[in-house]
Amino acid sequence: MTEWTDDESLFEQARRELYSAVIGDVMDTMGAVRQFLPPRVQPLRNDMVVIGRAMPVLEADDVGGESPGRADATLSQPFGLMLRALDDLKYNEVYLCTGASPTYALWGELMSTAAMNRGAAGAVVNGYSRDTRGILKLGFPTFSYGRYSQDQRPRGKVVDFRCAIEIEGVRIEPGDIVFGDLDGVCVVPRAIEREVFAGAFEKASGEKTVFEAISGGMLAQDAWDKYGIM
Repeated sequence: MTEWTDDESLFEQARRELYSAVIGDVMDTMGAVRQFLPPRVQPLRNDMVVIGRAMPVLEADDVGGESPGRADATLSQPFGLMLRALDDLKYNEVYLCTGASPTYALWGELMSTAAMNRGAAGAVVNGYSRDTRGILKLGFPTFSYGRYSQDQRPRGKVVDFRCAIEIEGVRIEPGDIVFGDLDGVCVVPRAIEREVFAGAFEKASGEKTVFEAISGGMLAQDAWDKYGIM
């Protein structure tokens, strides 16, 4: 059984040995069957992998402008609390944002640069990203609906962060582990993370054995009967 002593060693091993499917399969067997974000949340480049602790961010559509006198002074600030959220990112955290309508970009190159300066692991947004060439040049793991330039400033604001959020039935709490690759993004609740990752490392090893057996000519049913993995 694979062992780890801290987040750094876990995340390093997971990047090397795991993939979203095997993590999701293990959570399914544990009854945690709604842990994948919508399939339209995809990496900007297929080789991008993100793993880290969730720093949830709540965005809201807002066309009220930045004039003084609003009931909530936060809404008078450009982008609301977005700049504070960026500056509050910690090492190996993932900026995970939802709440806005998909009519403007929630992430871009300057945000990626600021996040990298904080040691963040990546960004996952339930919406669009922009400045794609710049983000790809930085190599910062970014997952979104895709590319769309329209800016958030006159259209939406961050209204809270380090708060619980929900994306199409998937609840994300601060500190949950986020894992994403070209097949999707899943969220591992903190309460079950050790059991999930221990099972995922074990299943990934078993899948290699099954792959070799089937590649050598073993029938699928025989492989299932012998290994219980498919």
